[in-house]
Amino acid sequence: MASVPTAERVGVEEAAALLYREARLLDERRYDEWLDLFTEDGIYWLPIHTEGGDADPRSAISIIYDDAARRGERVFRALETPVLDQSPPSRTVHLVANVEIDRDGDAAPGDTRVHCVQSISEMRAGGPGQAGLNEPRTFAARCEYRLRREAGGLRIALKKVALLESDQPIYNLTFIV
Repeated sequence: MASVPTAERVGVEEAAALLYREARLLDERRYDEWLDLFTEDGIYWLPIHTEGGDADPRSAISIIYDDAARRGERVFRALETPVLDQSPPSRTVHLVANVEIDRDGDAAPGDTRVHCVQSISEMRAGGPGQAGLNEPRTFAARCEYRLRREAGGLRIALKKVALLESDQPIYNLTFIV
Protein backbone atom coordinates (compact mmCIF):
# COMPACT_ATOMS: atom_id res chain seq x y z
CA MET A 1 0.00 0.00 0.00
CA ALA A 2 1.43 3.35 -1.01
CA SER A 3 1.62 5.86 1.78
CA VAL A 4 0.40 9.40 1.46
CA PRO A 5 3.16 11.99 1.88
CA THR A 6 3.14 13.56 5.35
CA ALA A 7 2.20 16.99 3.97
CA GLU A 8 -0.99 15.50 2.48
CA ARG A 9 -2.03 13.45 5.50
CA VAL A 10 -5.30 14.34 7.12
CA GLY A 11 -5.10 15.33 10.77
CA VAL A 12 -7.74 14.70 13.39
CA GLU A 13 -8.72 18.39 13.56
CA GLU A 14 -9.25 18.64 9.81
CA ALA A 15 -11.20 15.36 9.75
CA ALA A 16 -13.36 16.44 12.70
CA ALA A 17 -14.09 19.79 11.03
CA LEU A 18 -15.43 17.98 7.96
CA LEU A 19 -17.58 15.64 10.07
CA TYR A 20 -18.95 18.58 12.09
CA ARG A 21 -19.77 20.41 8.85
CA GLU A 22 -21.55 17.33 7.51
CA ALA A 23 -23.61 17.09 10.73
CA ARG A 24 -24.62 20.76 10.49
CA LEU A 25 -25.61 20.43 6.82
CA LEU A 26 -27.79 17.41 7.62
CA ASP A 27 -29.42 19.13 10.60
CA GLU A 28 -30.15 22.22 8.49
CA ARG A 29 -31.53 20.06 5.63
CA ARG A 30 -28.91 21.50 3.27
CA TYR A 31 -28.79 18.21 1.42
CA ASP A 32 -27.50 19.58 -1.89
CA GLU A 33 -24.43 20.86 -0.06
CA TRP A 34 -24.17 17.50 1.73
CA LEU A 35 -23.97 15.81 -1.68
CA ASP A 36 -21.01 18.04 -2.54
CA LEU A 37 -19.05 16.62 0.41
CA PHE A 38 -18.70 13.25 -1.35
CA THR A 39 -16.19 12.16 -3.96
CA GLU A 40 -17.60 11.18 -7.34
CA ASP A 41 -17.23 7.50 -6.41
CA GLY A 42 -18.30 8.02 -2.78
CA ILE A 43 -20.55 5.56 -0.94
CA TYR A 44 -23.12 6.16 1.84
CA TRP A 45 -23.67 2.83 3.62
CA LEU A 46 -25.75 1.59 6.56
CA PRO A 47 -25.08 -2.14 6.97
CA ILE A 48 -27.48 -4.41 8.82
CA HIS A 49 -24.89 -6.68 10.39
CA THR A 50 -22.15 -4.62 11.96
CA GLU A 51 -20.10 -7.22 13.80
CA GLY A 52 -17.17 -8.85 12.06
CA GLY A 53 -15.52 -5.72 10.70
CA ASP A 54 -15.43 -4.94 7.01
CA ALA A 55 -18.13 -6.83 5.17
CA ASP A 56 -18.32 -6.28 1.43
CA PRO A 57 -21.23 -3.85 0.97
CA ARG A 58 -21.94 -5.20 -2.53
CA SER A 59 -22.74 -8.65 -1.13
CA ALA A 60 -23.96 -7.81 2.39
CA ILE A 61 -27.55 -6.97 3.23
CA SER A 62 -27.80 -3.25 3.87
CA ILE A 63 -30.33 -0.77 5.16
CA ILE A 64 -28.84 1.78 2.73
CA TYR A 65 -26.11 1.42 0.11
CA ASP A 66 -25.99 4.57 -2.02
CA ASP A 67 -23.60 5.58 -4.75
CA ALA A 68 -23.70 9.11 -6.22
CA ALA A 69 -26.86 8.47 -8.26
CA ARG A 70 -28.76 6.96 -5.30
CA ARG A 71 -27.64 9.78 -2.96
CA GLY A 72 -28.88 12.31 -5.49
CA GLU A 73 -32.19 10.47 -5.78
CA ARG A 74 -32.52 10.31 -1.98
CA VAL A 75 -31.95 14.07 -1.70
CA PHE A 76 -34.35 14.84 -4.56
CA ARG A 77 -37.09 12.77 -2.87
CA ALA A 78 -36.45 14.46 0.48
CA LEU A 79 -36.50 18.00 -0.89
CA GLU A 80 -38.70 17.95 -4.00
CA THR A 81 -41.37 15.30 -3.64
CA PRO A 82 -44.25 15.27 -1.16
CA VAL A 83 -43.57 11.88 0.42
CA LEU A 84 -45.80 10.94 3.32
CA ASP A 85 -42.98 9.48 5.41
CA GLN A 86 -41.24 12.88 5.51
CA SER A 87 -44.24 15.18 5.69
CA PRO A 88 -43.67 16.99 7.93
CA PRO A 89 -39.89 16.59 7.60
CA SER A 90 -37.79 15.22 10.42
CA ARG A 91 -35.79 17.61 12.55
CA THR A 92 -32.42 16.20 13.58
CA VAL A 93 -29.45 16.93 15.78
CA HIS A 94 -26.23 15.04 15.03
CA LEU A 95 -23.61 14.78 17.75
CA VAL A 96 -20.16 13.70 16.52
CA ALA A 97 -17.57 12.56 19.06
CA ASN A 98 -14.43 10.46 19.56
CA VAL A 99 -12.98 11.33 16.15
CA GLU A 100 -9.77 9.39 15.52
CA ILE A 101 -7.53 8.73 12.54
CA ASP A 102 -6.79 5.08 11.80
CA ARG A 103 -3.28 5.14 10.34
CA ASP A 104 -3.15 1.33 10.39
CA GLY A 105 -6.43 0.81 8.51
CA ASP A 106 -6.83 -0.62 5.05
CA ALA A 107 -7.85 2.59 3.29
CA ALA A 108 -7.03 2.89 -0.40
CA PRO A 109 -3.91 4.86 -1.30
CA GLY A 110 -4.68 8.55 -0.87
CA ASP A 111 -7.62 7.89 1.50
CA THR A 112 -7.58 8.39 5.26
CA ARG A 113 -9.68 6.09 7.43
CA VAL A 114 -11.47 7.94 10.23
CA HIS A 115 -13.59 6.51 13.06
CA CYS A 116 -16.08 8.35 15.25
CA VAL A 117 -19.26 7.81 17.20
CA GLN A 118 -22.47 9.64 16.50
CA SER A 119 -25.72 10.19 18.33
CA ILE A 120 -28.53 11.24 16.04
CA SER A 121 -31.68 12.64 17.63
CA GLU A 122 -34.74 12.87 15.40
CA MET A 123 -38.19 14.39 15.87
CA ARG A 124 -41.13 14.47 13.50
CA ALA A 125 -44.08 16.54 14.55
CA GLY A 126 -47.55 15.35 13.63
CA GLY A 127 -51.19 15.41 14.51
CA PRO A 128 -52.81 13.56 17.39
CA GLY A 129 -52.94 9.82 16.89
CA GLN A 130 -50.29 9.67 14.16
CA ALA A 131 -48.19 6.62 14.99
CA GLY A 132 -44.49 7.26 15.51
CA LEU A 133 -44.77 11.03 15.50
CA ASN A 134 -44.40 13.64 18.23
CA GLU A 135 -41.83 11.58 20.11
CA PRO A 136 -38.08 12.11 19.89
CA ARG A 137 -35.91 9.16 18.90
CA THR A 138 -32.18 8.71 19.33
CA PHE A 139 -29.90 6.51 17.26
CA ALA A 140 -26.38 5.63 18.39
CA ALA A 141 -23.80 4.64 15.81
CA ARG A 142 -20.17 3.85 15.25
CA CYS A 143 -19.08 5.42 11.99
CA GLU A 144 -16.24 4.90 9.61
CA TYR A 145 -15.30 7.45 7.01
CA ARG A 146 -12.74 7.25 4.23
CA LEU A 147 -11.64 10.79 3.47
CA ARG A 148 -9.81 11.84 0.33
CA ARG A 149 -8.07 15.09 -0.50
CA GLU A 150 -9.15 16.38 -3.92
CA ALA A 151 -8.64 19.64 -5.77
CA GLY A 152 -11.76 21.09 -4.13
CA GLY A 153 -10.66 20.08 -0.62
CA LEU A 154 -11.27 17.14 1.68
CA ARG A 155 -14.13 14.86 0.55
CA ILE A 156 -15.94 11.75 1.79
CA ALA A 157 -15.16 8.59 -0.21
CA LEU A 158 -17.09 6.38 2.24
CA LYS A 159 -19.54 7.02 5.04
CA LYS A 160 -20.38 3.81 6.88
CA VAL A 161 -22.90 4.16 9.70
CA ALA A 162 -23.13 1.09 11.95
CA LEU A 163 -26.29 1.78 13.94
CA LEU A 164 -26.38 0.15 17.37
CA GLU A 165 -29.83 -1.27 16.58
CA SER A 166 -29.14 -2.06 12.91
CA ASP A 167 -30.34 -5.66 13.23
CA GLN A 168 -33.61 -4.66 14.91
CA PRO A 169 -36.80 -3.31 13.29
CA ILE A 170 -36.36 0.44 12.79
CA TYR A 171 -39.57 2.37 12.23
CA ASN A 172 -39.50 4.93 9.41
CA LEU A 173 -35.78 5.57 8.90
CA THR A 174 -36.45 7.99 6.05
CA PHE A 175 -34.21 10.90 6.98
CA ILE A 176 -30.51 11.09 6.14
CA VAL A 177 -28.54 9.67 9.05
